[in-house]
Amino acid sequence: MTTHTAERAVDVRGLRKQYGDVTAVDGLDLTIRTGEVFGLLGPNGAGKSTTVEILQGNRTRDGGEVTVLGADPAGADRFWRSRVGIVWQDESAPAELTVRETVRHFAHYYPAPRDPDRVIELVGLEKKADARIKALSGGQRRRLDVALGVIGDPELLLLDEPTTGFDPAARRQFWELIRMLAAEGTTILLTTHYLEEAEALAQRLAVIASGRVVAEGSPTQLRDSYGTRATVEWTEADGTPRSERTDTPTRTVAELTPRFDGEIPGLRISRPTLEDVYPRLTGQETLR
Repeated sequence: MTTHTAERAVDVRGLRKQYGDVTAVDGLDLTIRTGEVFGLLGPNGAGKSTTVEILQGNRTRDGGEVTVLGADPAGADRFWRSRVGIVWQDESAPAELTVRETVRHFAHYYPAPRDPDRVIELVGLEKKADARIKALSGGQRRRLDVALGVIGDPELLLLDEPTTGFDPAARRQFWELIRMLAAEGTTILLTTHYLEEAEALAQRLAVIASGRVVAEGSPTQLRDSYGTRATVEWTEADGTPRSERTDTPTRTVAELTPRFDGEIPGLRISRPTLEDVYPRLTGQETLR
C-alpha cells in the first residue's frame, strides 16, 4: 500500500447507484482521511444511506471507483469486514437475548474485540446489562446498536444516524464515546440530521443533495463560505433594543464603545451556525 493510499481511509470517485428510474447517487466524489471524523449531511433521499451501504460492502454500485481501507468493498474478504464497524439506522439484535449476551456474542465475530463489559459501560447500558433486549426502550436499543458497532474495535466506523431516539443526556454520552474513539485513531464517518452533532464532532463535512456533493469543508469553512453576516445586538441608554447585521462585528463594537460609560448594555454577537447555512446548501430554503 502506498503512503498516499494509507492516508485515505475512504476514496470514492464518480460513485453512481440507480434504483429503477431513481438516481440515488449521481457521480459522488468523497475522500476521508485516516483518523478523521467526517460528517455526511443531506436531506432524506439525498443518497447518504446508500453511500454508507456501498462503503460497507452491503450494496453493489452501478458505477464509479470505491476504495475503503485499501480494498474495494464489493470484493473484500472477511478480514477486511472485521476492520469496519457499522451502526445501521435499523436495529438487528435478537430480542430474546440480554444486552450482555448479545455484546459477548458479537465479540466472537472479531479477531481482537474490545472487552464486552467495558463497551456496555461506554454506551451507558451497565444497569441494563442483564435485561432482555425486548424490554429495552427505543433509546436503550439504539445504545446497544452502537455497542455492537464498536465491539470489534474497528479501524473505520460507519455511523448512519446513530443517535436517533437518544435523549439529550444519551446523545452527549455518545459524543464523548466518539471523541474517545477518534483520539485512539479510529476513522469515523457520521451521517446525522442533528446539525449541532455534526458541528460538535466532525472535523470535515460534506453536504449532499440529489446524490452529489454540493459543499465540503470544515464546519467553520462552511459557515464562513455560505453563511450570512454576523448580528450585533445591544441596548440603548433609554432601554431600546437595537441590532445590526455586519461583516465587521469587531468594528461595530468599537464604534459603539465610546457611546457608553463602560460596558455596552445587552451586547451580544451571533454568527451563522451550520443550522443557518444548511437549508441553503441543500436547496430547501434561501437564507435570509
